[in-house]
Amino acid sequence: MDSVSRKEVRERLLAGAVSCLQEKGYARTTARDLVAASGTNLASIGYHFGSKDALLNEAIVACFEAWTVRTEKAIFASELGTPRELLERAMAAMVDVFGEMRPMLMGCVEGYPVALREEALRARLADSYRQAREAGVAMLRRAADEMGVELPVAPEVLVSVVIAISDGLMIQWLLDPDSTPDSRQVVDALAAVSAVL
Repeated sequence: MDSVSRKEVRERLLAGAVSCLQEKGYARTTARDLVAASGTNLASIGYHFGSKDALLNEAIVACFEAWTVRTEKAIFASELGTPRELLERAMAAMVDVFGEMRPMLMGCVEGYPVALREEALRARLADSYRQAREAGVAMLRRAADEMGVELPVAPEVLVSVVIAISDGLMIQWLLDPDSTPDSRQVVDALAAVSAVL
């Protein structure tokens, strides 16, 4: 490992932690698991992250950030189309991917109860949500500008509601995937509520 840079070791530890979260979960991952998954040594965990828990916390945050990047790529991968088509693409990137993202989603959800008792993780997750909201607001403003439409509500509120819908559906899907609506059903339901209001 002498020829490996500090940055590479840190990245390997983080990738190994994400892998462990997906395979074993937060509570069952040991420092030895992290070392085996990353091909590093025990001392490197303390050197780069301070503790096993701090490394796992960063891995959870990395999962959240990867999901945000994935959503942005899906939204702007093609012509924006109508506002409804844009919402459909956004919801598809956040909801219809649950099956392929299941291991990562489990790691994210397992972080919530830990965050209720561990201030450092709570702060990191709160910061991840803040960053996701800011990224969502930037995406929404960019899309509104490109489509030449005015947003009917504050973009911060709209993004927070969309994240809440996605998070709620994620938990429902993890417990009962067959009863969880897909992105098109979600958009249809939102359109129906909007029409009634």
